[in-house]
Amino acid sequence: MDVFKAVDMAVKGNIYEDGKVTSRTFWTSEGERKTVGIMLPGSYSFSTSSNEKMEITNGSVEVQLASGGEWTGYREGGFFLVPAGVSFQIRCDGIAEYVCSYS
Repeated sequence: MDVFKAVDMAVKGNIYEDGKVTSRTFWTSEGERKTVGIMLPGSYSFSTSSNEKMEITNGSVEVQLASGGEWTGYREGGFFLVPAGVSFQIRCDGIAEYVCSYS
């Protein structure tokens, strides 16, 4: 997944946490919505309105899917799933890059 070809991309970016987390939304030729983004070191809280698969493409993160639950680490090549309507915590010590797929 080094290159996405023949995509439609939104011009406006998604900017969160005072610019510490940013992404761009695009649609594949099959109509699948995705985002590609980057996170600077820090701890963040997100929620999703649709099912989400988050793939780590560079760096590493730790994720807490349930409030008070265990933290699980993911690094380049790993992914985790977030059901629709769920809030989750994510943190990273270094820069992390990711691709999210929505369904």
